[in-house]
Amino acid sequence: MSVFRSLVFTSVAVGILVGSAISVVQFAGTSRLIAQAEVYEKGEVAADGHAMSVEEITGHEASGEHHEHRAAWEPADGFERSAYTLAANILTAIGYSLVLTSSFVVRGTPMTWKKGLAWGASGFACVMLAPMLGLPPELPGMPVAPLLERQAWWIGTALATAVAIALVVFHRRPGSMVVALLLVVAPHVIGAPQVEAGHKTMVPPMLEMQFIVTAALTSLLFWILLGGLSGIFFERLSRSD
Repeated sequence: MSVFRSLVFTSVAVGILVGSAISVVQFAGTSRLIAQAEVYEKGEVAADGHAMSVEEITGHEASGEHHEHRAAWEPADGFERSAYTLAANILTAIGYSLVLTSSFVVRGTPMTWKKGLAWGASGFACVMLAPMLGLPPELPGMPVAPLLERQAWWIGTALATAVAIALVVFHRRPGSMVVALLLVVAPHVIGAPQVEAGHKTMVPPMLEMQFIVTAALTSLLFWILLGGLSGIFFERLSRSD
């Protein structure tokens, strides 16, 4: 019961801290870039069927003329969107911290903040680094492949990378190294789902590249904080128990 309590307390505490910190970073980084991209997204198709420039979009919004193309509900700009972003980040951090701390327990070795950092770096490699080689982070208005295909490829790539890292770190045998290499390479040989030819976007390539770099660095910070803090909290709670 004490182990379960340590898992829950660690995950919740780390999730709140990391989710809040990353939200602040996102507000100054990726959120700003997403807002810029949404301006281009709204201008891709006008009501009469022709593309609108950014200047035209701004003029229509200032005069109160809005062309509604949203297929589903989304939070309003400002406080509502910020609140939903914060809540989503905290819940995501709690979930991933629970996965990490559960892995600590299964591994059965004493945990430190240094080991936590290593686990966090591994999480970044599995969840962000490996998948982004085939499916880089996407801005609104960017052409994308079907959602289910992207999700299936992302999950397969993340799992294959996780197994490969486990083989390299915990087995360290020549045969394991070969299998790990095959697992890392296989998803990229198969190839990520691609967009059909002919799809274009008004989002500038420079904005897209800036978003990819910013999102990757933000994810790296997320996982480093998550791993380090999970190691610290779990070590202290386990010691007290």
